[in-house]
Formats: sequence, structure tokens, C-alpha cells
Amino acid sequence: MSRENRDRTVSQDLYETLGVSRDADNDAIKKAYRRLARQLHPDVNPDPETQERFKDVTRAYEVLSDPEKRRMYDLGGDPFGGGAGGFGAGQGFSFTDIMDAFFGGQGAGGAAGAGRGPRPRMRRGQDALIRLEIDLAEAAFGTTRELKVDTAVLCTVCHGDGAAPGSSPVTCETCQGRGEVHHVQRSFLGEIRTMRPCAACRGYGSIIPEPCRECSGDGRVRSRRTLSVKIPAGVDTGTRVQLAEQGEVGPGGGPAGDLYVEIHVADHPVFVRQGSDLICNVTVPMTAAALGTSIELPTLEADLVPESSTDTDVETTVTLDIRAGTQSGSEVVLNGRGVPSLRGTGRGDIVVRIIVETPTRLDERQEELLRELAALRDEESPDGQVQAGHKSVFDRLRDAFGPR
Repeated sequence: MSRENRDRTVSQDLYETLGVSRDADNDAIKKAYRRLARQLHPDVNPDPETQERFKDVTRAYEVLSDPEKRRMYDLGGDPFGGGAGGFGAGQGFSFTDIMDAFFGGQGAGGAAGAGRGPRPRMRRGQDALIRLEIDLAEAAFGTTRELKVDTAVLCTVCHGDGAAPGSSPVTCETCQGRGEVHHVQRSFLGEIRTMRPCAACRGYGSIIPEPCRECSGDGRVRSRRTLSVKIPAGVDTGTRVQLAEQGEVGPGGGPAGDLYVEIHVADHPVFVRQGSDLICNVTVPMTAAALGTSIELPTLEADLVPESSTDTDVETTVTLDIRAGTQSGSEVVLNGRGVPSLRGTGRGDIVVRIIVETPTRLDERQEELLRELAALRDEESPDGQVQAGHKSVFDRLRDAFGPR
């Protein structure tokens, strides 16, 4: 710094330069510098007068943000004078502060929002995901399953700090515990100092001289354990059940993430699920469809009750009434016999599709009786009912674009 610039800066009140009171804390000083840096940066206002003011603001912040330099200034000393690393020795300012001003706390070489100082060894663990296949009845009515999961757990030897028993982390000599080191580069503004994570300690500010042999200094080990998970009624394929803090333990013994159990519902031999409804097909003979009948249809509850059970409170079957003259493809709805709602009340329905089976092999007597029935119904030589079918794609295109 030239003597002229140095004398001009010293003669100015640094608190007035930043526009803060003399008892302002570090946060207030930093906010004031950010505000002024946005207004005065050479990229925004390139005129020489503004550049000089920007330098004054930056020098004022360099002093007031450093506790030792600020104490010296408050006592009437010269914070710009002599001493290795002093501001006056190299006309330097922290480029990290300019990055903070424009990018909201993301300094050069740092992580967004990380701020200055060493990064913590203890961090939250990652979430974990496992997939669980269950039966349709279990998905409908809920169940409890025992799961074996393989995740990172807290190391019981070092209890998460990563150091061998009887030892402890020591302060990094390279960065003196700051977790960052300065990198100096010359520019038209003078010497620009950027902060970079310390390579010796990887930004932690401390080094573990004797890592724990059990976890190799990570503070966690992998282990298989058994968990009990409660599956609520009404889940479907793709539903995820969250188990808070049952995931991976974080590095350095940090808090565990969450464990998510993703449900896959196996195919059922009778029912196909559509939302809260259950769809099934029932095949009946032609005579039963014509005359009407009743059959016992098993419910989904039957899958949960053993065959040897004498429990009569659970309805394992329901009576399905097929009216006389039922046509193939018609549907019968059994209300409230489907799947319970996951986030509400009530249950869906069972929708039964009737398929009428036509006999393919007849003995002489059966054929004789059918011919007699056809004669009685005057159906010996039926003309059939011819109806318009679905139009093909080409027919629809022709109708749409053909001559009118």
C-alpha cells in the first residue's frame, strides 16, 4: 500500500466507512460489507472514484472482521503496519468476502453456505431404501414384518470420534485448525487471497494420528440388524413406509438417516386390484346363467384365516347371487368387500365379472334335449342379431378426411 493510500485509510473512521456502529458484531459488519460490495464492485461501477471507495470498504472490512486487528484499531494502533500476514504488507483483501457478497456465503473453493472454519467430521447419514414383497391380503389389512437390514451403525470401539482408544484428534499444523489455507494471487486490485480447504486435514482442522482399527477412523461400521416394520392397511405397490433414523449412521457418528421400505404386492390367484376395488372372474354354466343360481365366493379375508381355524367372526366367504338370464360379461358388485382406504375410511368393492360357459361336448341325450329346447323357443334356425361393430382406423380416417 502506498503511504498516501495508507494515510488516507487510517485517517478515515473504519466504522463510518462500513456504516456500522463501534459495538457492531461480526454479523452486522459482514452484512454491511456485502451490501456495499454489491454496490461498489468494479464490475458494477467501473469509474475510478468508485473503485477507490471499494478498496476503502474492503480494507475497513479486513480490519474490523479480524478480532486482533480490530482490537488494535480500537486501541489506537495502526492495523495496517508491519508484521507478516498483516494487511498493509501485501495490499491484500479476501476474495472470499467478495464471493460472499455476491453469492450469499459461498466462498471460493468452499461449499454453499459452509462459511469459514473447519468442516465438521460429524454429519448426518444417508437415507436407505429396501424393497419388501407382501401378499395382497397383507397389503389390504396391514401386517408387521421382521426385516434384516445391512446399514452403517455407530462404532462401539471409538463411539464415533474415529480415534483409537486412549488417543484423540490433534490440531492440524498446516492450517492451525482453521480447515482452510490462503492462496495469494496478484490482480489489478492488488493481492487477492482466496480460501481453499486444507489438503493436510481435508478441511476438518484436525488430524487423527491413531485411527480406530475397528472403523478405520470413520466412526461407523457396517452391521446387519433386525427391525420390525408395521405395514399399514391399504398400501399398494410403490408405497413407501418411512422408519425415522433407521438408515445409515453418518460419518463421525453423526445422526442416522431414515429407512424407507418400498412395498411390492405379489399377484393374487383370484383377485386383481384396481385402486380400492378387487376384480375377479366367475365362470358359470349356460344353464346356471339361464336359470339363475347362488355360489359362495371366497373373500380376501380367507387368506388371513388358517383352514383349521374355528374363528367365526371373520367372513371368509360371501354369497354371490346370479340372477336368471345373466349374460356373459355382465358384472355383479359386492359393496364394501374390497381394500380399505390407506388415507381415509371405508373399503372398496369386489367387482365380479360373469363368464357364461357354453358346452362344447354333448352326448346324444344332451343334444336331444337342447334341440327340443331350441324347437320350443323357435331357435332352430336363428337369423342372429347383426349390429354395427367398431370401425377400423382406416374407416375413421376415411370418414374424417373423405369428400363431404
